[in-house]
Amino acid sequence: MRVDLRERLGRNVRALREAQGWSQEEYADRSGLHRTYVSAIERGRRNPTIDVVERLAAPFGVEPGSLLGDPGKQLD
Repeated sequence: MRVDLRERLGRNVRALREAQGWSQEEYADRSGLHRTYVSAIERGRRNPTIDVVERLAAPFGVEPGSLLGDPGKQLD
């Protein structure tokens, strides 16, 4: 089964954002991105660059690669 990394990234970002209790707007401000761009990422509609993935990870204090991982599994 093919894994769509854009969808996985979006699910992981949304789950982390909601766990923090942040709105999309607040998270977008923290990451330095526009709210509509964050929304599109969460829906798997955008294909962000590695630099953007780094910006998405920074407010959560996680490694960028962890946003692409399978939820519930640790990266080696």
